[in-house]
Amino acid sequence: QWCTDAYFDEDTRTELISLAGDEAEIKDRFYKQLEFGTGGLRGIIGAGTNRMNVYTVRQATQGLANYVVECGGQKRGVAIAWDSLRMSPEFALEAALCLNANGIVTYCFDSLRPTPELSFAVRRLGCMAGIVITASHNPREYNGYKVYWEDGAQITPPHDKNILREVRKVTSFTMVRTTEKEAAVAAGLYRVVGKEIDDAYMAELKSLSIHPEVIREMAGDITIVYTPLHGTGNLPVRRVLKELGFEKVYVVKEQELPDGAFPTVAYPNPESPAAFELALELAREVDADIVLATDPDADRLGVYCKDTGNASGYVPFTGNMSGMLIAEYILRERLATGTMPRNPALVETIVTTDMAKAVAKAYGVTLVEVLTGFKYIGEQIRFFEEQGTYDYVFGLEESYGCLAGTYARDKDACVAVMMLCEVASWYKKKNMTLWDAMMEMYGTYGFYREGLETLTLKGADVAKKIQEMMDAARNNPPKELASYKVAAVRDYKAGTRTDLATGSVERTDLPASNVIYFELEDTAWCCIRPSGTEPKIKFYFGVRGAGLEEADEKLAELKTSLVEMFS
Repeated sequence: QWCTDAYFDEDTRTELISLAGDEAEIKDRFYKQLEFGTGGLRGIIGAGTNRMNVYTVRQATQGLANYVVECGGQKRGVAIAWDSLRMSPEFALEAALCLNANGIVTYCFDSLRPTPELSFAVRRLGCMAGIVITASHNPREYNGYKVYWEDGAQITPPHDKNILREVRKVTSFTMVRTTEKEAAVAAGLYRVVGKEIDDAYMAELKSLSIHPEVIREMAGDITIVYTPLHGTGNLPVRRVLKELGFEKVYVVKEQELPDGAFPTVAYPNPESPAAFELALELAREVDADIVLATDPDADRLGVYCKDTGNASGYVPFTGNMSGMLIAEYILRERLATGTMPRNPALVETIVTTDMAKAVAKAYGVTLVEVLTGFKYIGEQIRFFEEQGTYDYVFGLEESYGCLAGTYARDKDACVAVMMLCEVASWYKKKNMTLWDAMMEMYGTYGFYREGLETLTLKGADVAKKIQEMMDAARNNPPKELASYKVAAVRDYKAGTRTDLATGSVERTDLPASNVIYFELEDTAWCCIRPSGTEPKIKFYFGVRGAGLEEADEKLAELKTSLVEMFS
C-alpha cells in the first residue's frame, strides 16, 4: 500500500521501492506501528509504519487531537516547538495542521526552541497541551515527538493512558485529518509565537539568581566555555549569561549553529566524553574555569571543570554531581538570605544519588522521591500547588537534568547553566574551583558514587526478551550482589517493598511501573528498568565509600556483579 497508494508522496514510494528484496529491512520498517509510549514517539527517520515520518506523526497527532476535543480544549489550543534535528520543522508543521483540521488552535514557534521553553509556553499561553519535536540526544538518524499537558509537564496518568487509547483507535490513515497552512492561518487556527515568549522565559530564569552581586563582582574573572552541540541552546544560554553580566563566555564555533547532521560529533550527548573534545580544546586555550555542553533540545547539561590535579586539566561531572552542587547552593543561600519558602521540598527520582537525602536532611528540607522520568518531578510541583503541602525548591535526576523554580515543569539546561555559573562564581570568590567544592561536599556528606549500564537488544522480539529479564529479577531476586547482601526489594509494578530479613511487606505509594529496586547493605543500591523509548534495559547502581578511590572500587565491583547476573 505504501508503495502504490497516492496518499503517500513520491519520495516515500521511491524510498520503499528501492528496498525490494531486502526482507529484513522491510520487516523492521513494517512489523509494527511505531509505538506511542507514555511520552510520545521516538524512532529512526524513514518510510514505514515503524519509522518517524509525516504519516506516523499525523496519525499520532490525530489521536491527540481526539483527546483534546474530548477535553474541550480546542480554543485553549496546543503549543508546538521543535529542535535542530532532521525533519523537526516538517514534523512540527504536520502536527499543527492535523490539529488545525480538527478545529484546534496551535501556537507554533517561529524557529527552533529548547524543550523547557515549550514547557513554559504551555502554561504562559494557557494551552491544553504541548508538543515538542525532538529526539533529545539521540544520533542523527532519529527524531521524536513528546507530548505535554496543561500543567507544562510531560503527560502522566490519566492523560498518558487516555491519549494512548485514542492514538490506538486511529487504525487507518483515512481517519487522519489535515489542512493547508494558508487555510489554517486564515481561520485563525495556526498562530505564530516567538519573541514575547522568549522575553518572558528569560525574565523567569534571571529571577532565580540568588546572588547577582557576586556574578557582577566575578564576571570578569570567571571564564566559561560553552557548546550547544549544534542544538537549540546557543541563543538562550548566551543571552541569559550575557544579561546576568558574565563577560568571558567562549562558544565552540564549530558547534555553534544548529545542524541536525551533527557534523562534528556522532552522538550529541553531553554525557559522552567525545562530545566535549572541541570544547576542551578551547578550554585549554582560554584557561576556562568550567566547560559546559547542552544537548540538542537543551534540557540536559554536561559539565567539565578545571582541576589542576588532573592530567588533562579538567575533570568530568556526572549529572548527580552538578545537580547536587546546585541543590546545596540553593538550599544554603536561600536559608542565608531568608528567602527559603516555609515548607521547602527537594525532589529526585529513585535512581538519583542518595547524597540528596543527606543534603536535604542537613538543611531541614523534605526529600520527595518519584519514579524515573522528569515528568514525575513536574507532576509533584502540581501536586504541591493543588494540595498546599510543600514548596518546590529544586528537582534533579541522574541523567543530567534539573530544574530550579516552577516557571517550567521539565528539566532545563538553560537554568542549569545559569545556576552552575553562579555557583562557580561564588566559589571562585573563595579561590575554589567547582571540583574543590565537590570534594568539600563529599567530605561533608560522604563519597557517593553512581553508575549506569545499558543493554541494547535487537530484533522483533525485543519486548519479550526484556520482559523475561524483568520477570526473572522479580520472581527470583538475588540474595547478594558483589559483596553486598540484598536487604529489601522494591517492586514498583506490584507497588511493594519486601524486607528480606523479616519478610514484611509495605506499600511504595508510587504509581505502578515496571521497575525493580534492590536496597543493599551499607547504603548501596541498584535498580533495573526497561527504557520507555528505546529497545534497552537499564541498570542503575550506587554506593557510598570512605573516600573517592574506595567508592569507585565498590562501584566497579557492583557493576560487574549486576551485569553478569542479568545480561
